[in-house]
Amino acid sequence: MLQQTRVETAIPYYQRFLERFPTARELAAAEASEVLSLWAGLGYYRRARMLQLAAQSVVAEHGGELPATPDALASLPGVGSYTSGAVASIAFGARVPAVDGNVLRVLSRWHALRGDPRESNTKKTIEASARAHVEAGDRAGDWNQSLMELGATVCLPRRPLCLACPVRPHCEASARGLTEKIPAARKRRATVRVRHAAALVERRGALLMSRRPEGSGWLAS
Repeated sequence: MLQQTRVETAIPYYQRFLERFPTARELAAAEASEVLSLWAGLGYYRRARMLQLAAQSVVAEHGGELPATPDALASLPGVGSYTSGAVASIAFGARVPAVDGNVLRVLSRWHALRGDPRESNTKKTIEASARAHVEAGDRAGDWNQSLMELGATVCLPRRPLCLACPVRPHCEASARGLTEKIPAARKRRATVRVRHAAALVERRGALLMSRRPEGSGWLAS
C-alpha cells in the first residue's frame, strides 16, 4: 500500500484490510472483487491484484508462511528488488539494501553523484554503496528505514533541510554546495495528446458498467 502512497493515507486502508484478511490464506481465497472493493480509493489497483497473487503463491508454494530470504521474496508476483529488500531486512534481519526513491536521493547527495540516479550506471553505483553500508553493520532493517525516513523528512527533493541533517558532516554534496543540483533533474517526456470516446448507457435509473480485461487498454492497471 505504501508504494506511491503516503503513510497517513494508507493506515486506515491497511487496518480495514487486515481486519478482513488477517492471513495470507484468507486473502488468497477471497473474491477479487472484494479485494478491489477494500482497496477502492487507494488507486493503482494493479497493486491489489498482485498482492492477492502473491498471497496465493505464498499459500501454494510456501505453506502459507511468507518466505524470509530476499530471493524467495523476489519470486513472488509484484515483488521487486526494493520490496524484497525492505521486507527481508526489516522483518527478517537480512543484510540487504532497500533502495527506493528517497534512498536514491540521499545517497546521490551523500556521494555527490551528479547523474540521474535512475539511469543504469548511476543507479548501480548507488546500489553498490547501499549494499556496502548494510553489509558493514548488523542492523540492516534499521539502517534502511533510517535512509528512507531521512529522504522523506529531511533530504527533500527541493529545499532540503541540510542544517537539521544528522549526516551533514558526511555529505559530499553539502560540502561542495551541490545539494540543490543533486540529483540531476529528469528530462520531461514530450506530451502525447490522445482522443477517446466514451459511452454512457442508462436505463430506468441504472447504469451499464463493464470491467475490461486485466492489463489491457488505455491506462491499464
